[in-house]
Amino acid sequence: MTDIHKLLNQITGAEAQLRSHQFLAPCVKGGRVRTRVAGMVHTFTPKPRQFEGWGIFQPVDEQGATLLEAADLPQILAYLQQFPTIRLRLAHRLQNQSWLAYPINEADMRQRFKMVKPVPVHLVTEGIAFEQILARWNGNSCWFGEVDRRADPAIAETLQSNLEQLTRVEELQFKGMTPEMRSLYELATQQVEGFAQPQRDEKQLRQALKLGGGELHQFQDRGDYWTVDWTTSDGVRHTSAIAKDDLTVVSSGICLSGRDRDFDLQSLVGVMEHREW
Repeated sequence: MTDIHKLLNQITGAEAQLRSHQFLAPCVKGGRVRTRVAGMVHTFTPKPRQFEGWGIFQPVDEQGATLLEAADLPQILAYLQQFPTIRLRLAHRLQNQSWLAYPINEADMRQRFKMVKPVPVHLVTEGIAFEQILARWNGNSCWFGEVDRRADPAIAETLQSNLEQLTRVEELQFKGMTPEMRSLYELATQQVEGFAQPQRDEKQLRQALKLGGGELHQFQDRGDYWTVDWTTSDGVRHTSAIAKDDLTVVSSGICLSGRDRDFDLQSLVGVMEHREW
C-alpha cells in the first residue's frame, strides 16, 4: 500500500513539476515542441497552433503548451550552442521558414553525421538561394543559426546568375566550383518554372535526330516551332524549322518543292543525305 502511495505521489509531483516548467523551443508552423523534464522527453502541441519561431512555452496539460513570449536572440544562441554546427548552402524554400539545403563538404558530413543528403533547415530568418549558412543539428532536425559571413558571396551570385540564364547542370562551370555546388544547383533547378522544359525539348530533338542518323548542335525556341541546328552523319551542317507539336518540318533549309510538311525531323536526316531521292 505504501508503494502505491509513493508511486502516486511521484506521479503527482512529476505532473506539478511539468506544469510549472517553462521551456524554450523552436517551432515550425503546424509542428510540435519538445522539452526534457526529470530525464523524460515531453512533446506538446503549441498554442497558438500556427506559431512559427523560437518561443518560451509552458505546459497546460500533458498534450498542450501555451506560448508565453517569443525568445530573444541571446536565449536562442544559448540554446543552439548545445548542438554541433554544420555548414550548408540553401537550395530552395520548402514552405514558410523551412528551406532545403546541401552540405558544402560531403566528406565532413559523412564523417560527422554518417550521411550525405539534402537537409531541411527550419526557421531560416535570413538568406537567399545558394547562400552559405551555419546551422545546428540536434540529432533530429536542423535549425538555422546565421548566414556564414566568411563565405565568398561571389559563389552565390554566380549560381544565381546561371539559374536565371537556365544553364544546364552539366554545363555549369566556374572558378572554384565544387561537386557539392553542382549537386546544390541541381536541387535548385528542380523548383524553377520553365527550367525543366528546355531539357525535355532538347532530349526529344536529340533523340529524333539520332534515330535518323543525325546529331543535334543547338536549338532555339520560336514559339510554335524550333530553329534546329544539326548535322548529318557526314558532318554537313543544316538549320531547319521544326514544329513543336509533332516534329514535322516547317522549313527544311533547302528547296523541297513545297513538300517540307511531308517529313518529320527524323526522316529529314535521310532526305538531306539523299537517301530518299
